[in-house]
Amino acid sequence: QVQLVESGGGLVQPGGSLRLSCAASGRTFSVYAMGWFRQAPGKEREFDASLTPSGDSTYYADSVRARFTISRDNAKNTVYLQMNSLKPEDTAVYYCNAVRWPYSPVNYWGQGTQVTVSS
Repeated sequence: QVQLVESGGGLVQPGGSLRLSCAASGRTFSVYAMGWFRQAPGKEREFDASLTPSGDSTYYADSVRARFTISRDNAKNTVYLQMNSLKPEDTAVYYCNAVRWPYSPVNYWGQGTQVTVSS
């Protein structure tokens, strides 16, 4: 089992940048694929980015591919989401996700961190 705590959200102007962090508890962080999802008011939760336990492979939604970068530091049990060129439509609660690699029916979620993009 793993517990996830996100941080780094806030208010930013359009075109600005934020870096989200997700700290994971436990000793087995390196066996989990990690991801970031978002949920805007009145909308379903949607995928933004993920990466494999080693970090060698990354995956992005088309809407963020050229603007967001996911990375991880297994020594620090932390995954990051660098968000650049932010747009008002990026406003949402961002959630960290962990799934045991290569497959598990169990998903772990953090509590979320609010990102608001507005002038």
